[in-house]
Amino acid sequence: VQLQASGGGLVQAGGSLRVSCVAPGSIFSISAMGWHRQAPGKQRELVASIISGGGTHYADSVKGRFTVSRDDAKNTVYLQMDNLKPEDTAVYYCHAKTVFLRDYWGQGTLVTVSS
Repeated sequence: VQLQASGGGLVQAGGSLRVSCVAPGSIFSISAMGWHRQAPGKQRELVASIISGGGTHYADSVKGRFTVSRDDAKNTVYLQMDNLKPEDTAVYYCHAKTVFLRDYWGQGTLVTVSS
């Protein structure tokens, strides 16, 4: 079972993009959803996460620029990315963790920011 991400693409520095990720209905009791990213030659890192009830966490590098949100009725998590920088270029992976501590990942969506 895999999450389905969409919305990546090419944008100029200073621009905005929104990526979305849907968890299939077979995944239930999701406690946290979020986004990780992996740039070429670098390790995957947590970008932002949101728990049931709305609490959020952001990497220092994206605070004030990115906003994570979720729609539990649609099993969907969003990442609004504003004021994008070339160093934000990466493959973005969505993630969901259930109350049973099981992890699910999406296939990744490429975000490219040109200078």
